[in-house]
Amino acid sequence: MCSAEHLPALVGPHDENLRVIEEALSVRLQPRDECVEIFGEARAVEQARAALGRLLTSLERGQPPTLQEVHLALRQIRGGGLPPTEGADALEGPLIVTHRGRQVRAKTRGQIEYVRAAHNHDLVFCTGPAGTGKTYLAMAMAAAALRQGETSRVILTRPIVEAGEELGFLPGDIMEKVDPYLRPLHDALHDVMGADQFQRYLARGTIEVVPLAYMRGRTLNDAFIVLDEAQNTTPGQMKMALTRMGFGSKMIVTGDTTQTDLPAAIKSGLVHAIEVLGGLPGLAVVRLGREDIVRHDLVQRIVQAYESAERAGRDPRPAQE
Repeated sequence: MCSAEHLPALVGPHDENLRVIEEALSVRLQPRDECVEIFGEARAVEQARAALGRLLTSLERGQPPTLQEVHLALRQIRGGGLPPTEGADALEGPLIVTHRGRQVRAKTRGQIEYVRAAHNHDLVFCTGPAGTGKTYLAMAMAAAALRQGETSRVILTRPIVEAGEELGFLPGDIMEKVDPYLRPLHDALHDVMGADQFQRYLARGTIEVVPLAYMRGRTLNDAFIVLDEAQNTTPGQMKMALTRMGFGSKMIVTGDTTQTDLPAAIKSGLVHAIEVLGGLPGLAVVRLGREDIVRHDLVQRIVQAYESAERAGRDPRPAQE
């Protein structure tokens, strides 16, 4: 099912890609000169063929499949999450090619919907559990818009909410105190564009990574704005953030509504905004689920266990000593 040129990358080092598929589907895979023969029950053979087809599509794009992509392909095919051909042509080309030459693409139905919504709307709310790519895809889209000249600057912001350790007890001045809260945004852009280019943009002000409180009073024209961890905003903070948008600007708001660090009596600004603004022309709401998780398979099972505990009315948090 592939050329001799592609076969080594398809099977992986020491045939590790094939071993993962064999173990997951209870099939036997035998690489030949220009193909991989599949032996097993009919349904399992079809699923293995679909998984190999996904990996071959990645190879034809010039991207050798990783073990993470093997596990993702298997999870989606076994769960019916994404047919083998869908997603290959659902979006034209990658969102961006990183400084290491890796293509960043939407990989699940939900992620495809997310990227399409961002292409077609100036304001997008994206909710979902950890590992669904909410923040990383937003960073990739912001970097791509900057690289392609579609925006003149990128503004990345998060609310600073103390969770277990008060800012006043952390060392350093105010920017040093808030840096750990903003570090995940730095890391995502480092991965996409490289540390050197990111630092150059940061020094010039082309990219800003700032606490949400620093947005008050500003009007942001011709900017790509990403508000991350938005579940930790209050309704007042969310209104302030949304009304910063100026002419030619686009905003993506991301958050996990199941993980808020706000006091119990305060409603999440993200939840409130979706309730108040949902259906408003010009904006889109995308809800990612555990089927869109692209991290370690265990993350999906962890999220599912927490959801089951919450539905059963149990508090999943351990008892305090």
